[in-house]
Amino acid sequence: MSTLSDLVTAHGRSTEADVEWLHLLVSDCQLLADLAFADIVLWVPTVDDTFVAVAHSRPSSSATLFYRDFVGQTIKPEWRKQVTDAFESAQIVDTAAPDWYEETPTRVRAVPVLRRLSVSEQTTTDRPIAVITRHTNLSEARTPSRQELTFNECANDLFSMIAAGDFPDLGAPTGPRRGAPRASDGLIRLDVDGIVTFASPNGLSAFNRMGFAGELEGQSLAEVTTGLLSGRLIVDESLPLVVTGRAPWRTDIESKGVTVSLRAIPLRTRGHRFGAIVLSRDVTELRHQERELITKDATIREIHHRVKNNLQTVASLLRIQARRTHSDEARDALTQAMRRVAAIAVVHDTLSEGLNQRVDFDTVFDRVLLLVAEVASAHNTTVHPKSSGSFGVLPSEYATPLALALTELVTNAVEHGLAGQEGEVEIVATRSEETLTVEVRDSGTGLPEGKVGSGLGTQIVRTLIQGELGGTIDWHTMVGSGTVVTIEIPFRWLKKP
Repeated sequence: MSTLSDLVTAHGRSTEADVEWLHLLVSDCQLLADLAFADIVLWVPTVDDTFVAVAHSRPSSSATLFYRDFVGQTIKPEWRKQVTDAFESAQIVDTAAPDWYEETPTRVRAVPVLRRLSVSEQTTTDRPIAVITRHTNLSEARTPSRQELTFNECANDLFSMIAAGDFPDLGAPTGPRRGAPRASDGLIRLDVDGIVTFASPNGLSAFNRMGFAGELEGQSLAEVTTGLLSGRLIVDESLPLVVTGRAPWRTDIESKGVTVSLRAIPLRTRGHRFGAIVLSRDVTELRHQERELITKDATIREIHHRVKNNLQTVASLLRIQARRTHSDEARDALTQAMRRVAAIAVVHDTLSEGLNQRVDFDTVFDRVLLLVAEVASAHNTTVHPKSSGSFGVLPSEYATPLALALTELVTNAVEHGLAGQEGEVEIVATRSEETLTVEVRDSGTGLPEGKVGSGLGTQIVRTLIQGELGGTIDWHTMVGSGTVVTIEIPFRWLKKP
């Protein structure tokens, strides 16, 4: 299914600013549907003077009218005139009589969507940029409860604000969707002075769990909150603005081990605030899980840091031992072991700096290449390493074996291909959605008679690339221009972020 941006852009009558505004509006369409006990559909104009649906939200507070999604469909003939009238007049248009949809009586309201041009000014677009329709099911008509009446009143206030360009609010900061309060979680209505005029049962229960024993209605929500936080030294500075309904922000309040997330939606008419909606949700368990995840992330990073330190210690011990040995063969073996351990340490060092188990391998490989200078100096070789392309971000299960394999290949190119002479070693990385291809080229003498070496380094590379990564490796001697080693690694085990 196409995204909202694709659908809006495809029909050619909306600007980028319009699309951004519609994204903000769609993020609250579920709230509108729950408050209105109705299906909410967002329509945008098309180049052929009709409308296409770009969003559809079903109410969680009542049964939906439409079991099939409208997104991507053009408007039905029975709604076209009403939506067109709302679009052209920039006024809310209600049906005069019940509208029938598949033998179900409904009431349809068309609300024009105006876009506010700036945060500080009251000016809006000259004409609507879209239309919202509210489809209410009348077949389940009954005497509404006080909560239903209040929810509908809140919905009507928000629809009026949408038609005036006052909602969504440009001053609202973008926050995480995880744990965001919903209408069904708890709704508190405030008047202009911050006095509670209505509190849903869930909203009252949330404050009762934090230690408030009375009734919220008739109380100042700011004073109630202050009483719950008495004795606290650290309080979110945005809390007073939220509990008085003065700013469209979101914050958390914690008392007696219970954490409640609050979101304020100021209600305005012609730029003047006349009240507010405060949504509340008990997020105690959610915040507990988030703290556990943060602790686990910190523990994993600390483990990587300690592993890196231990590996560097091992590498240092191997280096010291290599310097003290009198056998050239033993010295060479110890030096190679030291480089292999150091290459693995680089990966763990990078993992210790991030919050997940994925690393930017280009950064890792740049650090691995620094080992080439040491290898070259030990063999009286002047090498000019070059790299091109991009490895991209890889998970740790790819990064560690690949770093070790490339260390072996570059070391072999310097030790054997360029031994005692000056030349280049070039590494070219090419990444697609399915594979990562790496070429290691040197300008040395090439493999003797095209034969692949059988030493420990070659065995390590084969084991890592073919065994651990399920890839392929090919050695090829270019006549007069050295050796090219090509590695191809499939991403069949790579989970997309």
